[in-house]
Amino acid sequence: MKKIRNIFFWKILNTTSQRCLILIILFTLQSCTKEKVTSYEVNPVTVKQDGSAKQHVKTTLEFISIAYSDLYGTAITSDVLQKLNIAYSSFGDKKLIEDMIIRNFLNSPSIKIPTKAQMKNDVPKFVTDTYKKLYNRTPNEFENYFITKMINNDITITPELVYYSMMTSNEYRYY
Repeated sequence: MKKIRNIFFWKILNTTSQRCLILIILFTLQSCTKEKVTSYEVNPVTVKQDGSAKQHVKTTLEFISIAYSDLYGTAITSDVLQKLNIAYSSFGDKKLIEDMIIRNFLNSPSIKIPTKAQMKNDVPKFVTDTYKKLYNRTPNEFENYFITKMINNDITITPELVYYSMMTSNEYRYY
């Protein structure tokens, strides 16, 4: 009886081990198939922001005098430049004082920027001219589309607001 049981056990084990071996071989062969590579024939594109080439930060005097000449159309007097430079240097938060200087310039009635009617008459020209004046470059397609759409869809946007937002941006601080 013991002999019959041992033969029966070896037969089962032999059959199970053969089955396991066959399954392992099948899984190995299945996993070794080469993966299909799909190619979409897309041209490589280098993404670069237009204003990213600007690497030199404007000094305090450059920032103040350029902002003044951009808004007033004339050079700033040395007396006004000196007073603004003292205020700029004596204040700790530089971004806040830049904001205050730009706001002060924009609140003056003698600035030379387009009126709201001129802006609304030809919005794409206003956007392009403003980019050229403040950033020394033309706007890319997205910038032109976005700002034109924003001006056309919102009646509360004024040229002063557009100038303020562009002059207080990081790109305006660089040349």
